[in-house]
Amino acid sequence: MTTDERYMKQAYNQAKKAGKIGEVPIGCVIVYEDKIIARGYNRRKTDKNTLSHAELIAIKKASKKLGDWRLEGCTMYVTLEPCQMCAGAIVQARMDRVVIATMSPKSGCAGSIINLLNMDEFNHKVEITTDILKDECSGLLSDFFVDLRKRLKVEKQENL
Repeated sequence: MTTDERYMKQAYNQAKKAGKIGEVPIGCVIVYEDKIIARGYNRRKTDKNTLSHAELIAIKKASKKLGDWRLEGCTMYVTLEPCQMCAGAIVQARMDRVVIATMSPKSGCAGSIINLLNMDEFNHKVEITTDILKDECSGLLSDFFVDLRKRLKVEKQENL
């Protein structure tokens, strides 16, 4: 198992926590000097807060741990390609690298729709690695949405 796979497995474990509480299963860890310094998972429904994305939760914790808003020297491992909000926060935090399990063709902003992490117009660029534990992480997301559609169909039929 590579280092990237080992840390992505930890992000995957965070994603499973989100799924267990009915959230879209997205997880994230931030590594500094070969140690996990922050973890996060999706909590938007739970917190009733648009900002409760896995990446933003982890960035906040990492900043607190390091005592700085700059996360230079850090690598983020995330199970799904960051959205525009999270990609912007990653650039603003001066993250060195982002490792992504699976891309998000409908909302991803690290290469799918746009690549906010590597725009020439910004003063910081982020190294990107993709497809680490892709099958496991995309499978977790697919299973979640299959189950969600089934539950919604049952609820709809019960309300008829």
